[in-house]
Amino acid sequence: MRNIILLLALLLGGLNASAQDWPNIKRYQDANAALPASTRSVKRVVYMGDSITDFWISNDSTFFAANHFIDRGISGQTTEQMLLRFREDVINLNPSAVVILAGINDIAENNGPSKLEDVAGNIFSMAELARANNIKVVLSSVLPAAAFPWRPAINPVEKIKALNEMIKTYANKHNITYLDYFTAMADDKRGLPAALSADGVHPNLQGYKIIKPLALQAVAKMLAK
Repeated sequence: MRNIILLLALLLGGLNASAQDWPNIKRYQDANAALPASTRSVKRVVYMGDSITDFWISNDSTFFAANHFIDRGISGQTTEQMLLRFREDVINLNPSAVVILAGINDIAENNGPSKLEDVAGNIFSMAELARANNIKVVLSSVLPAAAFPWRPAINPVEKIKALNEMIKTYANKHNITYLDYFTAMADDKRGLPAALSADGVHPNLQGYKIIKPLALQAVAKMLAK
């Protein structure tokens, strides 16, 4: 009985801690404080996202270091959580541009069901916050996925297509660069092929090698505007 009570206490303590910092603002708090002041001579670019962005730097850290890119991805996050931490992890870093990749965890219902219009709205709100602070924006398509290992009952294919269409339409309307990862990576089932991913959702090193030049091209295009 005593062990059960201790276990419950630990679980409740973890839940309370998560509730106090649901968007995980503390994740990059120290790293943000340690960054040098941005300068006009160096075009600082922040990558805002979920696990696909989070894991990118561990797969290819030189991509970020060589280009003055800053990785601010957090695994598992939905667009709501990213929107809540957008000021701390993007605006306050005073970058020249931000690359936003978001939406797959909303489709996976990581924090419960959500309407695609609301998911898109969160992405657009991040874009508008950035532009209001003179930060140029690159909006990325959601990467392909035919299934979620952690949510096998969900078929994401049509929702990914619909969300990407919303993002592309918004980007074109507002003169924002649209970064199309989907077309370069999707197989004939509109999923992520085994050669590019171990789980069908997250790219492996070969997958990151495909999206890297696309990201560089999109960033260069936006900074040139």
